[in-house]
Amino acid sequence: MRYAACVVLASTKLDVNRVVKRLLDVRKASFAPMDDAVALTGMEYGGITPIGLPASWPVYVDSRVLEAPETVIGAGLRGAKVFLPGAVLGALPWVTVVEGLATGV
Repeated sequence: MRYAACVVLASTKLDVNRVVKRLLDVRKASFAPMDDAVALTGMEYGGITPIGLPASWPVYVDSRVLEAPETVIGAGLRGAKVFLPGAVLGALPWVTVVEGLATGV
């Protein structure tokens, strides 16, 4: 099983069936079950963040996120969020910026 985190703008839709499958080099991709995601990350469901994930997980960020002056991501707890410019998120050393990771607006 391969896991990854993907960050896209809320106004777009993650392209799981084409782009994510290609990035992970798999025939089928789907979202992790809630219990697995919580157990593997040590974070609360609804608060899982691309910061602090297991080192083996790739983190993909849609290129449009970099243009956002402010983004909101999880903080590990459902009731907590982190606000940061999209460019900061895209510049994190473990992040791969992907053109076309999401479709839509």
